[in-house]
Parts: sequence; structure tokens; C-alpha cells
Amino acid sequence: MSPQNVAIVQNAWKAFASYDAEQIAAVFTEDAEWLAPADNATAVALEAPSQMVGRKAIVHFLAEDFSRLFVRDVAVDFRGFYADGERVVVEETMTATLANGNHYFNDYCLVFELRDGLIHRVREYTDTARGHRMVRG
Repeated sequence: MSPQNVAIVQNAWKAFASYDAEQIAAVFTEDAEWLAPADNATAVALEAPSQMVGRKAIVHFLAEDFSRLFVRDVAVDFRGFYADGERVVVEETMTATLANGNHYFNDYCLVFELRDGLIHRVREYTDTARGHRMVRG
């Protein structure tokens, strides 16, 4: 099951990159959660919650809000995918040009919890201080 679960998460990233609400919605459970660090730079800049609950909230963020802050040259360099049962851990570095013109570069570790072949919960870990320095200029 683990290789299949890695493929589910890898395909989810393709949906995220599309910014297409229908494609994004198709990878999450209705009651999905995305739990990011409190007061992270993205949430503060967009005046959005750090923790999104429900497919609708997550889809809105990924399809609409994300591109208001990360406006160009968004790239994700995947460092690794590791699976154990229904959990898939992703190590990555994201780069982009921010709305303020600054270059964004930050490392992430995300833990995806799957249920019935869909993403049920994402726990996001990142350097929030670094994010704030870049977003605030």
C-alpha cells in the first residue's frame, strides 16, 4: 500500500500546481484538514487562518489565495517521499517570487494522512521566521 500512497500524494501535487479547484477538490476528503504553524508568514500576509478545516477551505486557499502571495516562478524541489501505511512524509524546498517582489526560498516537511485513497490531513512544518523575513521584506 505504501508505494500507492506515495503516488497518491505525488499526483496531489500535480493537482495543486494546476490551481484548478475541481482537480484539487478531487484529492481531499470532505472533512480534510491542513494544519500549518500558527501565524505563519503565508497566513499572516493573506489574513487567512493557519489551519484550514474542510475540503472547501483548502481548495479555496490552493486555487485562489496561494497565487496572490506566490505570484511567479513557483517551483517545488522534492527531496524525498517516505511512506508508512496511510502516512506519507514529503521533504521539499519551495521557491517563488512573492507579490512584494522578494525571492522566496523555504524548506518544508509535510505529513499527509490518507483515508480511503484521499488526503484526510496535512501537517505542515517549516521555518516560520525565515518565511516572515522574506514576506515582510
